[in-house]
Amino acid sequence: MNRRALAALAAVTVALSLGGCSEEAPADSDRIVLSPPSEGAGGADHTHAPGQEHAAAAPVGDGTVASAGGYSLTAVQVPAVGKPGDVSFRILDESGTAVTKYVPEQTKLLHLYVVRSDLSEFRHLHPELGEDGTWRARADLGAAGSWRVVAEFTPEGASQPFVLGTTVDVPGAWERVAVPQGEDATVSDDGVVRVRLLGAGTVSKNGRLRLAVTNLDDQPLTLGTFLGASAHLTGFALESRGFVHVHPYGAPEVTDDGTVLTFHTTFTEPGDYRFFVQVRVDGLLHQVAVTATVAPAP
Repeated sequence: MNRRALAALAAVTVALSLGGCSEEAPADSDRIVLSPPSEGAGGADHTHAPGQEHAAAAPVGDGTVASAGGYSLTAVQVPAVGKPGDVSFRILDESGTAVTKYVPEQTKLLHLYVVRSDLSEFRHLHPELGEDGTWRARADLGAAGSWRVVAEFTPEGASQPFVLGTTVDVPGAWERVAVPQGEDATVSDDGVVRVRLLGAGTVSKNGRLRLAVTNLDDQPLTLGTFLGASAHLTGFALESRGFVHVHPYGAPEVTDDGTVLTFHTTFTEPGDYRFFVQVRVDGLLHQVAVTATVAPAP
């Protein structure tokens, strides 16, 4: 069996172990085909396609601090390595009261990102809110190390979203993995879906970042929806580890490069960013990591 076939088989095996998602799965099901350990990411920007909530509002915080704008991420706990467990936390307001009212964004009240500090592992979770204000999400971190827990949310009554984050150590032996950089890091696949960056990003209040999605034969793919959009793109700046979340700008286009997605960006700092691309194909959610370079403003 060749390498490509082995990779495809591994991706399918992971999908089955997470619940056997099929084409009949709900459009926004969180079952996912994980790419081989993703190697890594970027930025303190957060942009939306026209018409989405908070399109004009930059977030408070970039995921590198646990408190900002009167809100705090507290009581963070993560499971030990070796078996699934709960990631849990609370969001408190400036009076120390747990926040229980939120504004939905991309079909969810809160988006949670759990990423190892070297950006080699990434989880995008959607926790459930308890009556006491505690959020919980089931997760299997899969590796020891220093992990960052980043929450993206908008409290009811707030005029802009918040992105708060903290670091939690998961006991066990581990080695830091270098983040892939350079031309080879602009294209990657999970054994089924290939993602290729089409050019660099640019520091701008009205920038564009384009990527192509194909199969392993570089043929276009038909994309389903995930969280009400054709793709979900999050990442982290390699230098600051600041969080970035951008949304598709318009519908996908089928071109000679593949199925092309264009994202609206408002990068404020140049540098390399590690992005985690999530797309749905044939009912399965795929995750592929690539590294993008953001050039200074012209």
